[in-house]
This record gives sequence, structure tokens and C-alpha cells, in this order.
Amino acid sequence: MAELSNDPLWPRAGDWPAGRVGEYTDLAILGIPTFRTSLSPSGAGATPTAVRAALRYYSEWAGGSRWPSIADWGDVPDPDGDGEAVAAAAARLAAQHSSLLIVLGGDNAATVPAALGAWHDRLDTAGLVTLDAHHDLRDGVSNGSPVRRLLEAGLHGTRVVQIGIADFANSAQYSQRAAELGITVITRGELAHRPIADAVAEAIEIAGGAGGPVHVDLDVDVCDRAVAPGCPASVPGGISAAELRTAARAAGRHPLVESIDLTEVDATADSADGRTVRLVALCVLEAAAGWAER
Repeated sequence: MAELSNDPLWPRAGDWPAGRVGEYTDLAILGIPTFRTSLSPSGAGATPTAVRAALRYYSEWAGGSRWPSIADWGDVPDPDGDGEAVAAAAARLAAQHSSLLIVLGGDNAATVPAALGAWHDRLDTAGLVTLDAHHDLRDGVSNGSPVRRLLEAGLHGTRVVQIGIADFANSAQYSQRAAELGITVITRGELAHRPIADAVAEAIEIAGGAGGPVHVDLDVDVCDRAVAPGCPASVPGGISAAELRTAARAAGRHPLVESIDLTEVDATADSADGRTVRLVALCVLEAAAGWAER
């Protein structure tokens, strides 16, 4: 990253202290740089570091709202495979020291330890909202299977809502699987006729129907490929960057949301201007600004 200007009247975002056991902050940041089980070759393991660098392009000013205290709990080393349990424990620890956990992936495999760690022993009442072009109900263990794996761990399908599911990016079999599991689906086509904030609010109410914690998975490949070229599976015609930012703020604002992840970005495949990684950084700040509005 090029050297940035220094203006004492324009402090930059991201200069957050390290998380420490026994010290509570409003928000916790944790990197879970999964990439080894990706269905396509991926450098997503480099993304948390890239997002932290991109935060420096922005300020923490959001219209005068009180800015939350934030701690950065670093990255979980090698969180794929056997490291997944370590990642879930790290997510649990960070979540215990904050009221909102924001996880930086990694590919979408990071959603499993992020959600399980944040929910811990409340899986029976937990809910999941995904913004994703894909159902993520594939068999096996990969970045295409996190929703199926969470359901197999005990998450109830009627408290799963998927927003942005795209035509030509899924299959009839997985669509049928979603229906049989009781998952609520709000398609990309439906979003053309309703505000994204309304869809997110409805989704959180459904996911939080048992009164338990809600995890929001912001899979950035839900976005149009023009704004998210660093997502291997993003497609032309996805949602806009503004819509994803709005969704991130709406998620951060809702009191039932205890954890959010930002996944499926390969920083090494981003455009020269870093637009995908910069969008992720802005979504971190939008979620923080949303929390400040609670």
C-alpha cells in the first residue's frame, strides 16, 4: 500500500488495540483465513491482512454517532481442517469479550467456526442469515458446504434465511434441499423489487425467532462482479456495493446479531485498485456504525 498522508484532524480507521483476556470492548475483530478446502484455487488466506491495510483508507466518522470501542484479536493460524476447532475457540473467546464479533475470512469455510464459536452452547436457539449467491449446501467439507455443516451440527433449518440466491449459480437439487430443510430464500430477483434493508430486517426476525443469537454471513460474492472481482464466484448482476454496505449496517444495528463474517474474498485476485478488499473494509465500518445506532 502506498504511503498515506498524515493529518491529525483526519484520524484513520483500523488503529485498534489487540484483544486481551479480561478486557471487554464493544466490538471484536478476528481473522479466520481459511482457503485450503476452496472449490477453486484461492489466496483467500491473505485477505484478513489486506482488509486491515485497506481500513487505513477510511475514517471512523459516521455522521456523529458514538464510535464503539474495538479490539483486534489477530488471525487464527491455519484454521482449516484440524485447525477449525482452534478457530471456533478463538471466535468464542473474542465473542465473550465483546457484544459484536466481526470475523474476517478467508473463504466461506470460515463461517462454520465463526458461527459455532459465537453461538457456543446456544445452538438450539441460534439463527443464521446469509447474503450469498449460493446455497452452500454441498456435500463434503469445503467453502461450498458451511450451511449444510451448521445444520448437521444442530442449527434448525427454519431459522436459516438466505438472501441473494442467484439464478444460474445453483442447482435444482440444492434448491430442493434448501426447501426440504425449511430454509427461507430471498432471491436476487426479489431484491430488484424491495430495499435490501427490509430483506435483512425480515431475515433477522426469522432467524432470531427463538430468541437466540443470530450470525450474519456476508459472502461478498453476492455482489455484482464489477464491484467484487476478487470473489472467484461473483457473477454479473449481483447486488451493488451500496446494498452490501447497507446490509452490513443493518446487521450491526440489530440487537439479536452477535456475530458477522465477511468471506469469500481472495485478496490476491482483486483488481489493481483493490475494490473488493476496500468494500470489505467499508462493511466492517458499516457494521460498527450500525452497532453504534443500537
